[in-house]
Amino acid sequence: MSFSTLGCPDWSFQKIVDFAVQHGYKGIEVRGLQRQMDLSKCNEFSNAENRSATLALMKEKGLQFVNLGSSATLHFAEGAERQKNLDEGKRFIDLAQQINCPYVRVFPNNFPKEQERNATIDLIIKGLVDLGDYAKDANVSVLMETHGEVVKSEDLEIIMRSAEHPNVGLVWDPCNMWMVTKEPPADMYKKLKKYIRHTHIKDAIVADGKPQYKLLGQGEVPIIDAIKILKKGDFKGYYSFEWEKLWHPEILDPEIAFADYPKVMKQHLK
Repeated sequence: MSFSTLGCPDWSFQKIVDFAVQHGYKGIEVRGLQRQMDLSKCNEFSNAENRSATLALMKEKGLQFVNLGSSATLHFAEGAERQKNLDEGKRFIDLAQQINCPYVRVFPNNFPKEQERNATIDLIIKGLVDLGDYAKDANVSVLMETHGEVVKSEDLEIIMRSAEHPNVGLVWDPCNMWMVTKEPPADMYKKLKKYIRHTHIKDAIVADGKPQYKLLGQGEVPIIDAIKILKKGDFKGYYSFEWEKLWHPEILDPEIAFADYPKVMKQHLK
């Protein structure tokens, strides 16, 4: 199990690792530290000496970095905005190599109205291949999250099949998909399983057309079904808890949510 730092936007890095150890986590997924989303600007990663100290602390605690959550988004047409996002992806790949982290997350992410749908899919595919090529020599893989408007398994399967690359894979977020498509996790998994290397696990209910995040098993998302499917399929990656506290400050504090997650997960992973 791991958790994303998206869920504890005000914690120090020391508190993050101490809490992880206390509650039986083995991995940390870094999506910002103390509200700084560009990880290269975070003190823990800003220079070689600090990175070395950070890695020493992780080793001491028996923890691993499992994924770096970039904001790199691939649906943009050729131009300055697209280049800015690709540059961010490359910057995160460089950092992942420096801190022995296997994965960098990127977004697909939308189908702009002014852009033909197939053209957008082609742009996403090209971005994944370009970043996969960049990551090849870094021993890092670029993982596209099932996110935004790109959550139909048919679209995702086309993208991943077309972007076939040893350094490209998928972050499966069943909640993101189900909240839009209501597709059963078994159907999602059947199409996407060969590409899944990392997961985001969360639960929610729909209220006024928007997700309201709940503790695991207390929402309406069939997330427990997805977890059981992953276990039955002998998934070897991390079940990473994504508690979106930074974007939704009204949800429960991380002290509560991060302590609850391992208890519920252990019930279903026995």
